[in-house]
Formats: sequence, C-alpha cells, structure tokens
Amino acid sequence: MTTEKHKITVNGLPVDIVRKDIKNLHLGVYPPHGRVRVAAPLRVSDNAVRLAVIGKLGWITRQRVRFDGQPRQSEREMVSGETHYLLGQRYRLRVVNYNGPAKLIVRNGSIIELHVRRELNAAQRERVLQRWYRQQLKELIPPLLQKWQGALNVEVREWGVKKMKTKWGACTVEARRIWINLELIKKPVQCLEYIVVHELVHLLERHHNETFTALMTKLLPQWKARRAELNAAPLAHETWTY
Repeated sequence: MTTEKHKITVNGLPVDIVRKDIKNLHLGVYPPHGRVRVAAPLRVSDNAVRLAVIGKLGWITRQRVRFDGQPRQSEREMVSGETHYLLGQRYRLRVVNYNGPAKLIVRNGSIIELHVRRELNAAQRERVLQRWYRQQLKELIPPLLQKWQGALNVEVREWGVKKMKTKWGACTVEARRIWINLELIKKPVQCLEYIVVHELVHLLERHHNETFTALMTKLLPQWKARRAELNAAPLAHETWTY
C-alpha cells in the first residue's frame, strides 16, 4: 500500500498525516499524551484535513484531557514490593533468588513471585515477566476465538500477540489475520473479549461505520461499557516515541 507521511499544525496542535490508498478519512487521538493522527485518502488535501481537525477540536481536547488524567504506572524496577497487574487485579511482586530456570508463581491472589538468578538486572527480569505474560494471554485467546468465530460465522487464518503503542488490537482483512496487544493481559478479561470481538467484526465490516456499530451492539450489547473500562485502566509505563 502506498503511504505518504508528514506533519501540519492546526491551531497550534501538531497533527500527523498519513496518506494511504483508502476511501475515508480517519482521525485518532493516541496515548500517552494525545498525539493526533489522521489517516487520509491520497486525494485529500492538507486543507481538507485541516478542516476535518478543526471540526473535531472539541472532541480532540476532551480526549487529550482524558489521557492526561489517566493513571500511569511509574517505570518498573522489577524489585520486591512493586505493583504489577494481571487480568485487572493488582499484585505485589516478590523477587526470589533462584539458581534454576526462571519462573513465575501466583500466590494467594495477591502476589506474583518471580524466581530468577540474583545477577539478572531489571531489564532481564522484565523480559522474564513479559514472556510469562505472553504465555498467559496466548492461553486465553483460543477459547474466545472459538466462541466468537462461530457466532459471527467468520474464521481467522492467523492470530498473534505483540506489543503495540497505539492500538489494543489490529485486523488485516485481506490476510484474515488479527493481532492482540500484549498489554491486554493486564486488563480485565472482559476487555480482552471486547477486543477479540471488535477485530473479528472487522472481517465483516472494515470501517468503524454504522454497520460496524450495529454488529457490535447486536453481538456484545455491553461493548461500550467494556471499552470505557479498558480506556479507564492504568496505562503502562512506556518510553513513547513516534
């Protein structure tokens, strides 16, 4: 797909423009600080994009205020006593010096024990945790896919888990492939289900239009509440770059 990228400024607000071979203009505001991005058809001029952004300035401002007020974790040091999340629940990390292969154990619904060698630094400990998170998430996704593929009468050819900066999920319609953001393992399981349904619906309707919304409401009537719950959950610490 042909793409062109550049920036403009609208009322003092930086706006990233990505032109693609698409039919409709899409405007988004992204964490952590409300970056504004417009995906526009190749034929749409900068002036048309500018007018679209001006027309949405009130909504953009509200989204940016929401991101600024959303709780965030501090940078993780991977030491005992630190807070980590699993499926929407807070856990205290307990680091245990261990000479064998690294492992994690959940205890009493309140503690995640990280068994690692003493010499591992914070980054290495975090990689152990991330691998464990990935494994946990990959075990949750297949039952949800089985349930909702049947309900929608669709089937994905491939799915995967990866860390994403601006999306909770993604769907490549042509390849019938969906991606799930690794961060969802930290959120309530109903939020994960919402994203799985959202991406599967894209196999029936590519765009976020009235048809898409109607399908979501028919299949998952509480989807807006789940979206709100997901958007209100604490954001992970990240070094955000664009």
